[in-house]
Amino acid sequence: MSDHPVLTRDLLAAGYSPAEVARLVRSGELVRLRRGAYRTAADLEPDAETRHRQLLLATVPLLAPDSVLSHRSAAVVLGLPVVGALGRVEITRSSVTSGKVRGAVHLRAAPLPDDEVTSVDGWQVTTPARTVVDLARTLPLGPAVAAGDAALRAGTSVEEVESVLASSAGRPGLAAARRACRSLDGRSESAGESLSRVVLHRLGLPPSGLQHEVRSADGALVGRCDFVWEEQRTLGEFDGRVKYGRLLRPGQRAEDVLWAEKLREDALRDLGWQIVRWTWADLDREIVLADRLHRAFRRTAR
Repeated sequence: MSDHPVLTRDLLAAGYSPAEVARLVRSGELVRLRRGAYRTAADLEPDAETRHRQLLLATVPLLAPDSVLSHRSAAVVLGLPVVGALGRVEITRSSVTSGKVRGAVHLRAAPLPDDEVTSVDGWQVTTPARTVVDLARTLPLGPAVAAGDAALRAGTSVEEVESVLASSAGRPGLAAARRACRSLDGRSESAGESLSRVVLHRLGLPPSGLQHEVRSADGALVGRCDFVWEEQRTLGEFDGRVKYGRLLRPGQRAEDVLWAEKLREDALRDLGWQIVRWTWADLDREIVLADRLHRAFRRTAR
């Protein structure tokens, strides 16, 4: 697959007429990224992050030289999870006095200290710490925490985030950013685990620990679980769609991993633990999730 978009000027130079280009778009053979830039249907990747990178490739060359990718666009470039819709290219410029939304670009006007800008793949982009704070100012708590947790996991320090918070005085959404940044924890290993943590705190059911290791009487590791409520002898596991794929070893089948997971859970239950699993869909059914946890707690209290 080619990474670069197909431009109208290239099609015209190759001998296509404007009417032929329009026909290719109508037929679905070309998929519009923005005005004047396309991907072939065969090349268009299904995941949102890849589509957004394609939009960046088509758009960044047209931006003013001092444009810096920020917010969700910066998150995509930095490899931070973006929960929710990915739309326009988001940029920040310090040389303008007001922001605007035009076409495929959302421009914001804000100061950009040199130590809050870096270069990735030849693009100017806000640093992970600045990106985390920008997202925490503008997104709901869950998605902001998911991005922030991932940044900490990748090596950004709490001190770096706090430094950007201090330099952001007076910007909109700073109170929300402080709240989100107080909630960050790099031990969460996926966006789903981060969102789960936010939901569990909102339900008044915060876990007592993360990535909890359960060992047998002789010290052997029986299993490690995403969440633990030690007093209630309950373990929690977020199951994302890619979780079992990550566990596959060369030559191993998905059913082999599922069988190994069953044996692990059997061993954990033999040690007196309750196990509650949930998925992305369950995070939208908070009352149901709370009820399942309470029922597990009651079983261990008998």
